[in-house]
Amino acid sequence: MPAIDPALIPNALRPIIDALCATSIDLSRVIARGPLAGKLGAGVGENSDGDQQKALDVMADEMFEAALRGTGVRYYASEEQEDVVTLDDDGGYALATDPLDGSSNIDVNVTIGTIFSIFEAADNGEASFLRKSSDQIAAGYIAYGPQTLLAMTFGDGTQLYVLDPERCEFVLVEARMTLPEAAKEFSINASNRRHWTPPILAYVEECERGRDGAKGKDMNFRWVGSLVAETHRILTRGGTFLYPADARPNYENGRLRMVYEVGPMAFLVEQAGGKATDGMDPILSLTAEALHERRPFVFGSAEEVERIAALHG
Repeated sequence: MPAIDPALIPNALRPIIDALCATSIDLSRVIARGPLAGKLGAGVGENSDGDQQKALDVMADEMFEAALRGTGVRYYASEEQEDVVTLDDDGGYALATDPLDGSSNIDVNVTIGTIFSIFEAADNGEASFLRKSSDQIAAGYIAYGPQTLLAMTFGDGTQLYVLDPERCEFVLVEARMTLPEAAKEFSINASNRRHWTPPILAYVEECERGRDGAKGKDMNFRWVGSLVAETHRILTRGGTFLYPADARPNYENGRLRMVYEVGPMAFLVEQAGGKATDGMDPILSLTAEALHERRPFVFGSAEEVERIAALHG
């Protein structure tokens, strides 16, 4: 079983974290085999929100759902499933997950990941998740890349672990991550530039002007297309991530889901000293109104996130 210091994890959550870690180790082996493990990036249908599902999306969802039975999780909500699933009638917790983030990168050997969020279970499944993001009691991501990494928080700092493949154990490497204050990078999908709102365009143009503009320093542009990879880079060396609302049909609220992606990443980032908003308001002050609700998302170094909010007026 993964060797994570029990002093850093609430006892009641230990079975859940152990199940997540053990499953991620199995999943990392499948991912490492790439095409030798089958056509992991093949389309196998659509989820309830119309996004194409890859074979690995479905596989990861099935693996995590099975592993979490009997661990104290009463309700399981997945980006890959339309409704909440009851795992354990006597469980005290509700877990939301994007089982495989970054599906478009499966076939090109770029970092992908798993995102999870834990709440105390409410009276029914949906009510357990449709609440303020600040009600989360734990959140994290597992990144499958050159290293398999686990970042998680229980509301007292963000911890970072790396998988030792020889021992099949996650080993603590940082007990309290600190997101760098100074930002030298920004991340946004520039192909959507013509659809951006004026505040987002103004911020990007400010970054592009570099040392000749208001920032007085050059900024590098990054875009991976995997939220886990983007988040880990920003937690490690600072910067800003933007997935804003724009003028395209069905993008008026961005594309990232509040319950499965935005809320947990905001919790992690803020616990590391960064900030996370929907462009204006702090994510942790907001409440999800629907299980698969989408929300604009801006996070990273505090001064940059505050600047974007200021540009929104």
